[in-house]
Amino acid sequence: MPREPVVSAPLPELAISTEQVCFIVVKAREFDAKDVQTIPDSGSNASDDQMYDVLEDNPDDPVLEELTSFIADLNVDEQVDLVALAWLGRGDGKISDWAEIRAEAARAHNDKTANYVLGMPLLADYLEEALSMFDMSCIEFETGHL
Repeated sequence: MPREPVVSAPLPELAISTEQVCFIVVKAREFDAKDVQTIPDSGSNASDDQMYDVLEDNPDDPVLEELTSFIADLNVDEQVDLVALAWLGRGDGKISDWAEIRAEAARAHNDKTANYVLGMPLLADYLEEALSMFDMSCIEFETGHL
């Protein structure tokens, strides 16, 4: 008797675009690359201190401000997908669990989404892992070839 072909379920639709997720991935990597602040308010000329201040994590970091603003400007469905993708990517379930993961993210949604996801130390890795489960990638975005 011939075997029935394996038919996989179609991948779920995302409210957030790949480009939006990849923008967050790229910016989160920029932010994660920063080091702890060693000399608060050094007051020196950037060229005199060899631009070390640029690599330090400052409270008024423009990358953090840009990411926070970008995430806050996402609509509720996009924010829910962002959180669900982060959870999926960190191993809180499989792609087949997407509906449950997303439903839990929707129940947990509040106005602190940006602070929540930006507090995840491996956010960029989690998001890229989740995108790979959706057969998506940020390679073109990271290299600027979109």
